[in-house]
Parts: sequence; C-alpha cells; structure tokens
Amino acid sequence: MTATVEAPHAVWLKPRPLARCPSSFMMLPLLPSEPASKPLPPEVWSDILAHVFAFYRPRGEFADADAARLRMGLLLISKEIHGVAQPLFYAHIHVSSMRGLEKLATHLHKADQQWDSIRRIPYSAPGRWIQTVDMSALKYGTPEHVFWFDALLYQLLALVPFMAHLIASPRCAFSRRSLFSLADREGAGNLRTLKGVQLKTDWRADEDAFVALLRACPRLEELEVYGTGVDAPEVMAGEGAQDPPLDFRPLHLPRLRRLVVLTMPTSPTLRALLFSPLPALRHLTLTPYDEQSVSASLIPRFITTHGALLTSLHMHNLNQWPLSHCPSPRDLLETCPALHHLSLELPLPDLKLSKEHQLEILSVAHPKPEFLILLERLLPKLPKLRFVRVRDVKWLRGGMSTRAQHAGVQGEMQLWKRKLNRRRIQMLDAEWKTGAE
Repeated sequence: MTATVEAPHAVWLKPRPLARCPSSFMMLPLLPSEPASKPLPPEVWSDILAHVFAFYRPRGEFADADAARLRMGLLLISKEIHGVAQPLFYAHIHVSSMRGLEKLATHLHKADQQWDSIRRIPYSAPGRWIQTVDMSALKYGTPEHVFWFDALLYQLLALVPFMAHLIASPRCAFSRRSLFSLADREGAGNLRTLKGVQLKTDWRADEDAFVALLRACPRLEELEVYGTGVDAPEVMAGEGAQDPPLDFRPLHLPRLRRLVVLTMPTSPTLRALLFSPLPALRHLTLTPYDEQSVSASLIPRFITTHGALLTSLHMHNLNQWPLSHCPSPRDLLETCPALHHLSLELPLPDLKLSKEHQLEILSVAHPKPEFLILLERLLPKLPKLRFVRVRDVKWLRGGMSTRAQHAGVQGEMQLWKRKLNRRRIQMLDAEWKTGAE
C-alpha cells in the first residue's frame, strides 16, 4: 500500500534527476518552525501612534503643510491602523488660516448632522475626539474676517465637548457670543488650558462674559490673557483697587497654577481674580504698572495678595505701541518669600530686602551698572542664589576679538561675570549659556 504525503512548503532533494526512476528526499528542518507572530493589541498601537503623531506636530523642522501630510499618511497604512489612528489624528488640531478653520467647522458640523440618537455615545465623531485646538498662528486678513471668525468659532465650540486645551491668537479677539458659547457648551468644566485671549482694558467693576467663562471652568490650570494697554484716557484716570461689592461671588479655581496677564493694568477679569482665592497659583507673569503712572492699576495689589506662595514671578513688557515702561514694586522679594525665580523688566527696581530669601535664579532684561551695585548689597541675604541671567542679550560667538568682547553690553556682562563668579554665581545669557571662558 502506497501512502501519499503532501507537504506544500517542503524542499525536495533529487540526487539523480536523470535516472530512470529518480528518487526524492524531503529536507527536514533541524530547528522547529517559528510560531506565527501574534498581532499587537489596539492599546499598544495607540501608544505607538501617539508618539508618532506628537513627533509630526507642526514645529521646528516640520512646517504646517508638511506635518499635515505626514499625519494624513498614517491614516492610509491599513484598515486596522486607521481605526486606531483616527482619534489620535483629531486629538490635537492646529489651525493656521481662516480657510482651515472654515474646513474644520464645516466638517464637524456635517458629521454632527449625520450622527443619530440610536448610538450609545451621544456626542458625534470626530468632534468628541478633539482635545486641543491651537489657533496661535491665526490672524485676520481683512476686517470682514472678524465676523467670519466669530461665526466659525461659535459653530465650532459647540461640537467639541471634551476639548481641554484652547490656544487662541491675541490678534483675533473673542466676541461676547463666542465667550458665552464656550461657557455654556457641554463639557465646559473639562477646560484646563486657556491661552492667547485678548480682553479690553477696563477699570469698571462690572462682570463681563469672560468672568462668566471662568466660573464655568473649575478645572482650569493655565490661563493667559492679553489686554489693550493704557491708551484710553479713562484707564489712566480710573479708580484703583477697591473692596469687592457685597454681591460679589469669588471664582472657584482651585487648580489654577499658572497665570499670565500682559498689558492689562485693570479689567473685570483681573479684579475678579484679585478678590478670589487661588491656592494652587505658583507661576505668575505680569506687565508692571505702578499706581503713580496708572492710577487704576491692580498689579501691585495683585502681587501682594497672591504672592505668598509664588515660586516664579516674571515681569514682562510686550514690544508694542504705545510702549509702557513702568517700574516694578520694590518689595517683590518681601511680598513673595517662596520665590525661586524672579525676572525683572526695565526700569530695574531698587529692590529692598530685610531678611534672608530663598531666591535661586534672578533674570534681568539688560545689565545695568547701578543694579550690579544693588545686587552686591543684597547678595549676603540671598545665600541660595546660583544664576543671574540677562534675558535679552546673548554672548558673542567664539572667534570675536577681545576688544569686541569687552565693549558695550558685552563688556558690562563680562564685568558682572567676574564679580559673580567670585561668589560661585553663574552668569547666563538669553540662551541660558555661560559663555566662553
């Protein structure tokens, strides 16, 4: 009886292929065959693709169009990966033009219209996948874009219930309708980051739409707002900080840890933050406005009220017209005893200090000879100071002549470096570099 053995993937050896009855021998593997690899679970693919999408965000070597093309290519690898990559593709949205904002709002609106109520998830896709909307590169082209932007933003904000990070552009102001839409939408309490919002500088104490938005965001962790400066005469002559009205209800922001308020000496938002507890606030950035230059300024009182727990305080002026160079308060170190990093703006204040402070990093805009004299007088009371940084100046590159390295601002920095090195304090430039020895 003859038995037939079928081996489709076997290798047959024929030592005498020309013989009348050639024989064949099957080659047997010496090692066992490798088992078939198991497919990766979707959770692992999600982690892998999350790192790839983060690398393909528009920054540095990737322009906006190139990043979008690379991110879109990840959706076309296979049908299995498409289902995992699609939520990650929409998780972080970068909008750089009005046309791109219009396409995004139209796409989300059409998807929401096709979403039926039979599904288990009440929110439509891809709107529910969006976690970050970055519009920092957006700007108006014509005056008509103001109304166009407001209509698109009003349509968009209602379709992103799980948006946690909104980065706006200071060049594109939000209308009252957009702010109320952001506050009244489902999931407003999920917002954790709000940056780049432009508000009008106003000394009146009436609550506005942005204060109502802050009341709807108890999980907010980072807030960045821009004012319109002090160009208005009523701001210059307005009333300063007063006690809150009897019917004032403090804001509930227990997680707010980083606050940036630029070119805004006073506003209803700043007044509401002044009279509200901010227990988690550790990083504060302000444009200095003293009460002698701007009588309605709330900045000195704000620092005094919330400075006890600050670890980082930055005084910063924007390069915009009209220029404002108001002095910073002299008692910054005394009102902020927990500071680790203090950054000062021009004109540099005549700081006073009555006891030892735990300051570690001191930044100044430009090195001034008179401030170096003041700093040497304060150094015995700053035992933990390790770095002094010049924020707006960089060291000359290597190869420059000795004369060039000791002229002008560079010469002043070299003088600061020699004197500070004697106390084991490093002198840093704008790039946090110590310079050539």
